[in-house]
Amino acid sequence: MQNSLLWVYEGQTTFWGIVLAARSGLVSREDTLADLANLAASLDNRAGRAWRPLVDTTNEPIIGYHAPQAWTSWQRSVDYYNEGMLLWLDVDSLIRNLSGGARSLDDFAHGFFGVREGDWGELTYTRDDVIRELNRVQPYDWAGYLRERVDETTPHPPLDGLARGGYKLVYTDTPTEWFKSLEKRRKVSDLSYSGGLVLGREGEVSGVQWDSPAFDAGLTVGTRIVAVNGRAYDIDDLKETIKSKRSPISLLVRTGDIFRTVEFSYDGGLRYPKLERTGTGPSSLDALLAPKP
Repeated sequence: MQNSLLWVYEGQTTFWGIVLAARSGLVSREDTLADLANLAASLDNRAGRAWRPLVDTTNEPIIGYHAPQAWTSWQRSVDYYNEGMLLWLDVDSLIRNLSGGARSLDDFAHGFFGVREGDWGELTYTRDDVIRELNRVQPYDWAGYLRERVDETTPHPPLDGLARGGYKLVYTDTPTEWFKSLEKRRKVSDLSYSGGLVLGREGEVSGVQWDSPAFDAGLTVGTRIVAVNGRAYDIDDLKETIKSKRSPISLLVRTGDIFRTVEFSYDGGLRYPKLERTGTGPSSLDALLAPKP
């Protein structure tokens, strides 16, 4: 009721939204894995992880919803949704691993949410209630587990659920169909992992990753790229230039009435997130996403 457990409530809302869409066939397994890859990459590239723990993002609805979000990768915003989802995915894989596949987060959800049948009234809970139900499903140091991942700053989001589930986050030079559909819906070209910027259709910068090459070049939200290496801006040409790994790239940019040339020093090529299967054994992530009998 006071926001501090939004990583439970909204984290599980996001978790089950993804899982049930996959189980029902509303979203394909391929697109579900691509969605998870994109969310994991976004959180894994949050510079704000250095100072802001997950639990502090639960204050965002109070302190930040009406404030500018010019540097989301530094501010972190409402990460309790997607990082909460990854946390519960990790919990599911851990329960499956510790129980030899006998139990999962389905058992937690049934015990934690499946109470007072037919009663639609409010039922509040505390972190201790969450820990108690987790221990009922599978004994473990859940208090310590949650303290480390929720209350403390961590350099990476909880990706162990992907690794334990038989997958790893990688980057390729070709976007997934899911990633391309997101770009189309947002009307942007997302180069967040290819130099650190997001561009609108006319070359306007709509996002910059903190401490990225784009950040170092002085690019900010509202700036518009006019030309690339002396040629009129074209997103396909820019992508080809980035793909060639020729650096630095000379950008003519406009901010308001001011034109200037900046050096964009990046030679990492095009990078798009994807989940890659590891090993050939059973996958707890595949089991999580599979239809239930």
